[in-house]
Amino acid sequence: MTGFMKRPFNGQTAVTGHRKVLNLPNTITLLRIAVVPALFFLLTAPGPTGSLIIATLFILAALTDLLDGYIARKYQIVTVMGKLLDPIADKLIVNTAMILMIPIGRISAWIAAVIIARDFAVDGIRSMAAAEGHVIAASPLGKRKTLCQIFALSALMIHYPLFGADAHVVGSFILYIALFLSVYSGVEYFIAFYRGWLREKRS
Repeated sequence: MTGFMKRPFNGQTAVTGHRKVLNLPNTITLLRIAVVPALFFLLTAPGPTGSLIIATLFILAALTDLLDGYIARKYQIVTVMGKLLDPIADKLIVNTAMILMIPIGRISAWIAAVIIARDFAVDGIRSMAAAEGHVIAASPLGKRKTLCQIFALSALMIHYPLFGADAHVVGSFILYIALFLSVYSGVEYFIAFYRGWLREKRS
């Protein structure tokens, strides 16, 4: 699916030095943020059709995350605004989806709280490390966690049986995997930060 979305851009010539704020990748990121208001329809506990429409919008928004990064790197139009907006857009759409599914009983509040708290903690740790001149690289487990979250939330938005499978059960199962990866990768970030702090003290 992502390959199909990227294909129209593969034959284009890269434009170097192009740093407009509202370039194509940043516009795609803003469109991803624009999907957030649509997620509030989850509070109406929509039926099968409405749930499927909302889930489709969420999936398309998640796919654009891959697309805008690909375009920015390929055409060398990475901007400061893009670097700022991209992670904000990701967290905004994922966290909003989790929070909005709590009142309608599709996600347990404690699971959403743990995952969101972990994200804030990791962002804090990486910011503290950056302030000291250290870079804590993104954890591969963290990336897998994000992928699991997207699959889980998509299924939980669908909620109703689809193609013979209970979407809610499938989504709940994957969400527990995402929860485990969230906690485990969060511990990895903390250990990486602690080791860096120890090295700094010894040097």
